[in-house]
Amino acid sequence: MQELGRLEDLPQDYRDELAQSNLVPLWPNLRAMLPPGQPRPRTLATHWPYAALRPLLMRAGELTPIEKAERRVLVLANPGHGPDSMQASAAMYLGMQLLLPGEWAPAHRHTPNAVRMVVEGEGACTTVDGERCPMERGDLILTPTGLWHEHAHEGTAPVVWLDVLDLPLVHYLEASYHVDGPRQAITQAAGDGAYARGGIVPTPVFGRTQRAYPMLRYPWAQARAALQSLAADQPALASVQITYVNPETGADAQNILGFYAQMLRPGQTLRLPARSPAMVFHLIEGAADVQVQEQCFALAEADTCCAPGYTAVTLANRSADQPAFFFIADESPLHRKLGVFENRG
Repeated sequence: MQELGRLEDLPQDYRDELAQSNLVPLWPNLRAMLPPGQPRPRTLATHWPYAALRPLLMRAGELTPIEKAERRVLVLANPGHGPDSMQASAAMYLGMQLLLPGEWAPAHRHTPNAVRMVVEGEGACTTVDGERCPMERGDLILTPTGLWHEHAHEGTAPVVWLDVLDLPLVHYLEASYHVDGPRQAITQAAGDGAYARGGIVPTPVFGRTQRAYPMLRYPWAQARAALQSLAADQPALASVQITYVNPETGADAQNILGFYAQMLRPGQTLRLPARSPAMVFHLIEGAADVQVQEQCFALAEADTCCAPGYTAVTLANRSADQPAFFFIADESPLHRKLGVFENRG
């Protein structure tokens, strides 16, 4: 590979003149911007054990009332991007959010897309665009770009969920902002009731819904049953995985990030191919190992980890008689839209 000139090779007076004119020579930076062979991700394989995170989150509930926090969240920051970036990967933000009994996180809307994966507790709900979405363990709830949403807790024990947003991308585009709003009235029927069976959608006798996101809550009970049915129906299938989609279009549930549920059969080891997007793994049920290159993370229930793009990942169920269930988020929809998606096998 040809060696390129360095910035230090240029005379200081020339470098000063470039700087005064807001100009930068490309060739000293070309290899960093266009590395040979494949990208050099800043995202590092990282594990966030829930057993370590939860006490700190509960203490945040003691130290900071909801009125002072608005959203009481501990950000899962990837060390490769630095703590100030609040990134899990180039395009994904992760946060573990706590809502205590009697609390209300006020209504707002914002440009980044968000989803909530419920980790523990019951009695809370998220209201999105006038639709009340109960929050139960393993449920996936969408709060798409521009839609009003708020959280309320009428139960008796803490409720915790994992936030996944495309905030890093929207912030990079200088398009990130929010607007506060009043408490919402319930005006929409629950979409998860209307779209509760695969391959069946409501018939538009008097016109189809104009909602861009007709289904906002994806109950874990339905997703888990679909995985078990798929595994039983296709015993030779290596990867038992389902995709969360828009039931009207079949497209990904949101525009930028992809969301999936994965089941590992008892004792199963599964090698996932090296693909261009980064991936996040959150263990809903069971005990499993996630190997990313030379690193191996032993995940317990509610643990989260991430893997950079262009990296093969191996999942292994540590139980010989019980399945393991993952929630997975990745950047595939974004990569496909940009035309940079790769599957290197």
